Amino acid sequence: MSIGNNIRKYRELKNFSKEELALKARIGVQTLESYESDERLPELDTVLKVSTVLDIPASELMETEEEDTTLIDQELRELIQEVGVKRTKLILRKTRDFSEQDVLKAMNLLYDLNQNTKEQEHTLD
Repeated sequence: MSIGNNIRKYRELKNFSKEELALKARIGVQTLESYESDERLPELDTVLKVSTVLDIPASELMETEEEDTTLIDQELRELIQEVGVKRTKLILRKTRDFSEQDVLKAMNLLYDLNQNTKEQEHTLD
């Protein structure tokens, strides 16, 4: 199941209309529709806002399929290859020390830091 399908499923379970969820999560109705139809993937901060409104863990929205820990999926293989085995192991070891919510907060902070760095580089040009 996709993130969009999960958003729709939990929205319907909570008896929210698209308009209600969009308003409470402070996103546009068309944006929500694009997520639910899998035309777009929400940013992490949007997933956090939607999960807060729906009162469920963000991981529930981000769960895309049953995990089979015996096989590494193709996306994970590509990420390990891109990032490198050493950095991947370092990141995964460090995440064991934190709750899922803490990891999501840290990822959001890293995203914000990256955006600020890009903005500063742009202003220097």
